[in-house]
Amino acid sequence: MEAITIIGGGIAGLALGAGLDPERFDVTIHEQRPGVPAVETSLAMWPEAQAALAVLGVLPQIREAGATLGGMALRDATGTALMAPEVRGVLGVSRADLIRILDGAVPASVRRVEGRVDRIPATGPLASGLLVGADGVHSVVRRCFWGARSQARLTPYLALRGVLPEPVQADAGGEYWGRGQLFGITPASGGRTYWYASFRSNLGPAGLDAAEALKQAKERFAGSAPAVRKVLELATPDATLAQRVWTTPNLGSFVRPGAVLAGDAAHGMTPNLGRGACEALVDAVTLAELLNARPPEDALKAYNRQRTLKTQLLRLASSAMAGVALTERAQPLRDGLLRLVSR
Repeated sequence: MEAITIIGGGIAGLALGAGLDPERFDVTIHEQRPGVPAVETSLAMWPEAQAALAVLGVLPQIREAGATLGGMALRDATGTALMAPEVRGVLGVSRADLIRILDGAVPASVRRVEGRVDRIPATGPLASGLLVGADGVHSVVRRCFWGARSQARLTPYLALRGVLPEPVQADAGGEYWGRGQLFGITPASGGRTYWYASFRSNLGPAGLDAAEALKQAKERFAGSAPAVRKVLELATPDATLAQRVWTTPNLGSFVRPGAVLAGDAAHGMTPNLGRGACEALVDAVTLAELLNARPPEDALKAYNRQRTLKTQLLRLASSAMAGVALTERAQPLRDGLLRLVSR
């Protein structure tokens, strides 16, 4: 059997572990923090991600656990709708449910190793077979195989996310674009509300205190629409995830001799298109299907061809969207153009 070692037991790592043929591969997953996330957040599953989940045989469970997302109004800071594009075929599912369902799909033959991997030694289990970096934007696999120039890049943006037990207020859903700040309100499963916010901040980048980040958010959005202020009044630090936003540079290739990258380790992007988790799933299922059907070298070449260009374009588009949504000086011009386009 061919050895495959997956560093990272998040979305990409679990999906790959679930998709690889257990009759052909001896698979090990290393995960620093196994189990579901402590703070609940929600993820949008676009049709491509749902197709990948269907290949793994877990789409019915995802549909049962999730909620269908409808129209998402684009609003100015006061709550006035600028545009109301129709969103079709998109599911919202909590990250905890997605991790739990993917974890249950991993065959019992896959070995689990708990603990942080800080380096890749030249000899030993991590140096044998194929090594898969599914360990996020700060990937140790990427650093070891792609070098110092592949280090994650810090953006000026802070991102906060959380889930409230109350349903979305009537006519309050959508994204609110202000001057250098963004706020989102969407339905979540079980009649709850998922919210997220982003703005420039000097907090962090490491050891971010959720209470301080939430306090800063309340100050930044004090003049925003009533629905935004209401959500922030109900949000609590223990139910809020606060992180600085990091991205991955253009790597040119996701494959090196003995190693391959998937998910944020390959193409970490800003969250503005809601595609990070989706592309991680597509990466994992694509890689698993190719490895199951072809010799490893051919499979990795095909994976590189199929996934590199598309994900790099999405990474660039997401960064461009962040620039538009969080612009400060050009905010009046942006809003005027959006109203014009809407008419």
